Amino acid sequence: MDTSPFRNGAPQIERICKALCSPAPYQTMIYESPGDTPMPSLEIMGEIMSRLRAALFPGFFGNTRVSLHSLPFHMAANLDSIFTLLAEQIRRGICFTCAETMRPHPNCGRDAEEKAMAFLKELPGIRDMLAGDVNAAYAGDPAAKTPGETIFCYPSVMAVTNHRIAHALYKLGVPLIPRIISEMAHSATGIDIHPGASIGERFFIDHGTGVVIGETSVIGSGCRLYQGVTLGSISFNKDDDGMLVKGLPRHPILEDDVTVYAGATILGRVTLGKGSVIGGNVWLTRSVLPGSFITQQASGDDTRDAS
Repeated sequence: MDTSPFRNGAPQIERICKALCSPAPYQTMIYESPGDTPMPSLEIMGEIMSRLRAALFPGFFGNTRVSLHSLPFHMAANLDSIFTLLAEQIRRGICFTCAETMRPHPNCGRDAEEKAMAFLKELPGIRDMLAGDVNAAYAGDPAAKTPGETIFCYPSVMAVTNHRIAHALYKLGVPLIPRIISEMAHSATGIDIHPGASIGERFFIDHGTGVVIGETSVIGSGCRLYQGVTLGSISFNKDDDGMLVKGLPRHPILEDDVTVYAGATILGRVTLGKGSVIGGNVWLTRSVLPGSFITQQASGDDTRDAS
C-alpha cells in the first residue's frame, strides 16, 4: 500500500501553481515577448564567441587547421556565419528592450543587420588591440613561455577578448548582447568588466580573479592590474523619484602606464596620473599626481604618497 504523503499531491500542486502564477510579482519577473521573438540564446551566443575567437586567433580555437594559404577561405566562411547568427541575436536583444521599455522598434531586423555588419568592420581593429594585449601579457609575466600560451591559457586574455568585443557592440548601441558577453567571461574567469569601460592598448590583468572594472572606468595604454582590484563607484546619484541616475561618470580614470597591485580599491571619479603605482590593499578615493607611489602604511589607517 502506498503511504507516501504525496500520493494525492495534485491539489497541492494546483495551489502552488496558482500561487506562482499570481500576476503581482510578474511585473518584473516575466518576459512576454513581442510577437514570437524569444530572448537571446546563451547557447548561440557561446557559438558566436567561439567563432569570433577562431577569427581573432586563427588556429588556436576551433577544430579547423589553418594556414596563411587557406586562411582567407576559412575566414570568409566563418565571418558569414558570425554575421547571420549575431544579427539574429541582436534582433532578439532589441525586441527584449522594446518589451521592457514599452517602446516599439519597427525596423528591428534591418537595424540588427546594420549593427552586425558595423561590428564586423571593427574586427581588424579589435584584432590589433588584442595583439597588443597578448604581447603585454607575455612581456609582463615571467611565467609565460610563449605569447601563444597566454592566448590559450590566460584568463586575462579571455576576459579582455570578451570585453573588446562587448565594448564594440556597446558603442554601436546594441542592447543586452554586450552584457551577456561580458558576463560569459565573468562566469568563466572571475574578472568582471562592464562593457561600457574604455580600455586602452596593451592591457594586462595578472592572475585576475576578483577584478571589477565599472561601467564608466577609463583606462589608458600600458596599464596593468592584479587580482582583487576594484575600480568602482563611491556613491550613486538619485533623481527626484529616488531612482538611480544612469550613465553618469562615476568610476576612476587611469592614465597611461598605471599599475594597481592586488586587492587595491579605487573608488569614484578620481584620476591616477600617468606612471603611478598603487600598492596592494590600498583604499583610494582621491586623485594622485603622475608618477605617484601609493602604499598602505603599516598601521593600515591611510596611505603614503611618495611622488
